[in-house]
Amino acid sequence: MNGIVLASTTFVASAVEFVEAATIVLAVGYAQGWRAAFLGTVWACAALVAIVAAFGPLLAAAASLRRIELVVGPFLVLFGIAWLRKAVWRFAGRKASHDELAIYAREVERLQTGREHRNGVAVAFGGVFVEGLEVAVIVVSFGAASLTALAWSFGGAGAALAIVTAAAVAVRKPFARVPENAMKAVVGVMLLSLGTMWTGDGIGVAWWSGDGTLFAIAATYACAAAALVLVLRVKRVRA
Repeated sequence: MNGIVLASTTFVASAVEFVEAATIVLAVGYAQGWRAAFLGTVWACAALVAIVAAFGPLLAAAASLRRIELVVGPFLVLFGIAWLRKAVWRFAGRKASHDELAIYAREVERLQTGREHRNGVAVAFGGVFVEGLEVAVIVVSFGAASLTALAWSFGGAGAALAIVTAAAVAVRKPFARVPENAMKAVVGVMLLSLGTMWTGDGIGVAWWSGDGTLFAIAATYACAAAALVLVLRVKRVRA
């Protein structure tokens, strides 16, 4: 069950990042041509592959450590808090919702003001590299627990990449209808839950229901986030 949870969480988290990267690449393609978008994407992918290959041996060594949960767990907790915090603020109306269509329009307008081909290549490279690097961090963090966890995590990210890429090629439009804010909320809850459980495992906590405890932890975080959204909305109305 843990493997399915890992793959699902990695899939959703990676899909969010890949959607953002695809939006930037599509903007470059429409504004300065698909050759610039393709070159920037290829160079970014090459850089990411080089980074993963360079740090692969470190991952293999880390997987053999008995208390790797104490390193990965707190990291996932902090990562999850960052994701969930943004989602809570957006649902509460305190922060503007993430709008891929607006981002796409801004990128196209900005790129159309520049005539140099390398501008588009640089923008595509930056977008794919930054979002891809975040996916790599998520995959490596989950995979540090064991080689099995790495396989599940890598599979989830790979599936997300395949689906988002196929959709981008098919529609060639920004993913304005993707419920990205809701997806980020789900990812935040799952990262927090996995981080909490792994940290507990690292310090020797005996969970009352084994792996099933993960769902109880996730439900607790989800309820707390929903309650916080309501509190912030009430405060906003009163203000």
